[in-house]
Amino acid sequence: MNETIRNLLAKVGGLPVAADGLADEADLYAAGLSSFASVQLMLGLEEAFDIEFPDSLLNRKSFASIAAIEKTVATILSSQKAA
Repeated sequence: MNETIRNLLAKVGGLPVAADGLADEADLYAAGLSSFASVQLMLGLEEAFDIEFPDSLLNRKSFASIAAIEKTVATILSSQKAA
């Protein structure tokens, strides 16, 4: 999952630094992630993991770091399995 997230960040994140060089806990917004890029990232994550982000998880906190994105995607995946 981490590798997929990093690949998507490199593709659509528009970061001035390499996504693979960021720590999992690094603040992506401080690294240059824009609101538009976070939407592009969300769409890429939905396609890559065959998920749909609920409105409750469409917030800055969900995309704050690679670790936060992993946690968010895992939460969505587990709730889909439970449904």
